[in-house]
Amino acid sequence: MNILFLSVYTINGIEDRNLYSDLLRKFRNEGHKVFIATPSERRNKKNTTLIKQNGTEILSIKTPNLQKTNFLEKGFGLLLLPFLFKKHISRFFKNIEFDLILYSTPPITFTGLIHYYKKKYGAKSYLLLKDIFPQNAVDLGFISKQNPAYWYFRKKEKALYKYSDVIGCMSPANISYLKTHNAWLHNKPIEVCPNSIEPLKTFISDSEKLEIRQKYGLRPESVLLIYGGNLGKPQGLDFLLKVIENTKELDTLFFLIFGSGTESPRLKWWFNQNMPKNAAFFETVPKTDFDLLVQASDAGMIFLDRRFTIPNFPSRLLNYLECSKPVIAATDKNTDLGSIITENGFGFWCESGDLKGFKKNITRLISEKEQLKAMGEKGRKFLEEHYLVSTAYSTIMKHFNQK
Repeated sequence: MNILFLSVYTINGIEDRNLYSDLLRKFRNEGHKVFIATPSERRNKKNTTLIKQNGTEILSIKTPNLQKTNFLEKGFGLLLLPFLFKKHISRFFKNIEFDLILYSTPPITFTGLIHYYKKKYGAKSYLLLKDIFPQNAVDLGFISKQNPAYWYFRKKEKALYKYSDVIGCMSPANISYLKTHNAWLHNKPIEVCPNSIEPLKTFISDSEKLEIRQKYGLRPESVLLIYGGNLGKPQGLDFLLKVIENTKELDTLFFLIFGSGTESPRLKWWFNQNMPKNAAFFETVPKTDFDLLVQASDAGMIFLDRRFTIPNFPSRLLNYLECSKPVIAATDKNTDLGSIITENGFGFWCESGDLKGFKKNITRLISEKEQLKAMGEKGRKFLEEHYLVSTAYSTIMKHFNQK
């Protein structure tokens, strides 16, 4: 099949290691022709280009800034995105007849583009539902349900679901939410098609662990909790700062925070003002160093804002499971992330904002340190049973007959 993948996230190469490159590489390896449309944000100062790479074609389209920018610029960029994509796809892929359109949320503004290709080629469509917008913006206080912008985007959201032949959700809670709040979808195929990767076998020797810890000024004996990823409003990072402040007396504990995003300047300011002895913050580190630091840590952390009514499922989980690390999470109570972590024995959970509960979980982590390896192994096993790209590929392809 000729597969067109529409992405709001930048994809530089099919051999990269991330959620989308891993999945698309699986499609290519199974003999499909993969065409990728991906943004090249204004800050990169690059024109639209087509790159033919290892059996795929990647169309890098010049767009406004979409990630790690203010809400207004991101909103404008997402509205403009389908027009830019259609213009350049029509130019660079004009002789290609697409059989399957794959896309994820965000954004929800690809609706017209998807409808156009379905009508033009009779293409099938599969939505990888990663985000439920505009409700997430309502939850975080960006807009209200009385705002005309909400009704505009809600209309776009409904159209996106309408034009999707199948909707793949990240977890059972996502399916439940979608059906509860969109009763008209009762005949639509909706299934679990979670975040997935092609995991590597990870191993770090004691000497490598010591070396990477020393490089970042970390004591070898510390119980190291690591957080890496996007630092934005959805993560509810005020709670993370309260946790750091509230656990200063635990001498063996150390928090290592990596990432960038709209909240990173505020985190940087807080660390400069408070200079905590039990935590460190780095905006950027080399990818190889970050992978080593995850492997050298004792557990990975996940945070989500407690106000969410939509069941988010952060992709950061997969990185921790890949490295056989237990997970300690503080999220809203609507996601099923916490129950999946605790019921399968690879971590601890509490509701975001529950300082007493989080501290209790940390104390448990420290006191059960000899059990962390076994917990991490359970997590790795769960990853291999549920979050492999081969599973996601089979889930998607069972709906479509190859031409």
